Amino acid sequence: MNECSQEIPEKVMLQTLKGIAIPSAPQLIVDLQVEMAQVNINVVKIEEIVSKDAGISGKVIKLINSPFFGLRRHISSIQHAINLLGVENIINIVNAIAIRQSFSRHNLIDMTRFWDNATDVAMTSAFISRLMGVACPNEAYMLGLFHNAGIALLIEKFPNYADILTSAYSETVFRITDVENQKIQCNHAVAGYYVAKSWKLPLHICEAIADHHKTHAIFADEMSCEANKKNLLAILKLSETICKTYQIFGSAAIDHEFEMIKDDLFCYLGISDYEFDELVEDVHDKGLIN
Repeated sequence: MNECSQEIPEKVMLQTLKGIAIPSAPQLIVDLQVEMAQVNINVVKIEEIVSKDAGISGKVIKLINSPFFGLRRHISSIQHAINLLGVENIINIVNAIAIRQSFSRHNLIDMTRFWDNATDVAMTSAFISRLMGVACPNEAYMLGLFHNAGIALLIEKFPNYADILTSAYSETVFRITDVENQKIQCNHAVAGYYVAKSWKLPLHICEAIADHHKTHAIFADEMSCEANKKNLLAILKLSETICKTYQIFGSAAIDHEFEMIKDDLFCYLGISDYEFDELVEDVHDKGLIN
């Protein structure tokens, strides 16, 4: 087997990650997770938790009132926002703002395009999940938002990491993470797994992040995968290619990974090329991509 395709032992990857500060979830997110885990969710309590953080709540209201949402009425409070959009949508927005804000304190370079793409993939994933009735939209959003968080860590540690990603996304034989493993003895899927664990995301979301570049084996049924996680990964792969993640991170003209898995992925989802093209149009018509 070519050296590029070998797995790196976890202890080696952890050694590579040693010294990298993984941002912890802010108290606001921890409090929301506790409240959302209750049998009967207290909407008033959710409102109080979000409103208590003036910085986050202000950004939530600003975003909701932006042209992106296209609302006809002005939202002036978190309570108003929850009544209009629902608790889960507000928490998704809070998560998106919080993780971006947490990482911005650590990154030395401008990551605007990175976080814009993460948000695009998250919103597209939630939309496709609802449209196709595959996986939980809220979990699809969460996976889309966090799946590439490891890139934000590694790009700070390795000065040449952007070049490594460009090389990885141009690869037509090996996995993107194989190229990273060869170059830096670690990869962004593993780093992202530890970010997700730090933020106490559900275990199957953390595992989906760790496996999101092993999808060739997963959809070819060469690697076992629990159904819920497999559904989430299917939605993620559609969303990544629709949002052109391969161009953002790899400056690639073609999504080579998607081309490798497309036939098996479409077979798994029961869709045709024509139906996929219609899905792409629906996403663009909804204005889900910046």
